[in-house]
Amino acid sequence: MILRTGFLLAWLLAVVMPAAWAAPPVPAAPDGAGVQGPLAHLPALKGDYFPLTDRGSGRVHHIFVRYPEGYDATAPTRYPVVYVLDGDSLFPLLAPTHLFLHYDEQLPEAIIVGIAYGGFDPAVNRRNTDFTAPGPDATPEQGGAPGFLAFLRDRLVPEVERRYAADPARRILLGQSRGGYFVLWSAREAPDLFWGRIASNPAQGPAREQLFAPASVHARQDLRVAVVSGTRDTEARRQTARAWASAWSAQPPAPWQVALIEIEGGTHAATIGEAYRRAMRWLFEPAGATPRRKPGP
Repeated sequence: MILRTGFLLAWLLAVVMPAAWAAPPVPAAPDGAGVQGPLAHLPALKGDYFPLTDRGSGRVHHIFVRYPEGYDATAPTRYPVVYVLDGDSLFPLLAPTHLFLHYDEQLPEAIIVGIAYGGFDPAVNRRNTDFTAPGPDATPEQGGAPGFLAFLRDRLVPEVERRYAADPARRILLGQSRGGYFVLWSAREAPDLFWGRIASNPAQGPAREQLFAPASVHARQDLRVAVVSGTRDTEARRQTARAWASAWSAQPPAPWQVALIEIEGGTHAATIGEAYRRAMRWLFEPAGATPRRKPGP
C-alpha cells in the first residue's frame, strides 16, 4: 500500500510540476498598469485593459486599449480614439492594422478601444440585444440599443477620456454587421457623440425605419459617416447600406457628410481590414502619399 501511494505521488509530481514551471501564474494588472502576460510581448498591441460595468444591464464589458506608438500620457499630444464594437474579434485585428495604416497611409496614430463581451457564447455575448433598436418587429431578445448607447455615452467615453490622452473632438465608432446597424442608428440618435462613424456591411435589424427618422439636435458641422459594403455580401444588406447612404446624402440639413464605400469582391466579414483602411482614409483625408519606414530591419 505504501509503495503504491509513493508511486502515485511521484507520478502526480512528474505530471503537474513541469506544467507549473512552464506556465507560472500571471498576476492581474491593476487599472492603468498595462496589459501583462503574453500580450506584453506584442508591441503592436501594447496598451491596457480594464473591466467596466454597464449599470443599466449589469453586464461587465472587457475594455482593451491599444496605445499609439510612442505614447506618453504626460505629453501634451492628444489622440483620436477609435471605439471598436465586437472587440472580442475585431480588436486583435484592427489594433495592429492601425499601426501599419499610420506607417503606409500617413494616418494619425490613434488610441484603439475594443469593447468585448468576453466570449462568443450567447449567454455572455449580447450583441443581438445591444446592437438592435426597439420596435414592433423586434424580438424579446432585441431592442437594447438605447441602453448600450447610454453605456457608451455616460460610462465608457468619460472613463477612456479620464484615463488616456484622448482627443474628445475626434472620437470614432466602428461596427460590423449588427454593429454597423448600431453605428447608423446611433448616428441619428446622438450625432455629436462621435466625430466619425464607420458602418461596415450593416445588418438590416429591426425598427429599420428609425435609421431614416429625423436626426436628433446636433451642434457640430464636421461629422462624417462612412458606410462600407462588400459586393459579395447579401443583397439585403447591400440594399441597407445603399439606401442609408443615399437617403442622408440627399438631405442638405443632414448632420454628416456621408460616403458609400463599395469593396469589389468584399465579403460580409473577412474584408473588415480593407473596410477599415478605406473608411479611415476617407475620414482623415487627404492622406499622405509617402510611406513611413516600418520598424525593424
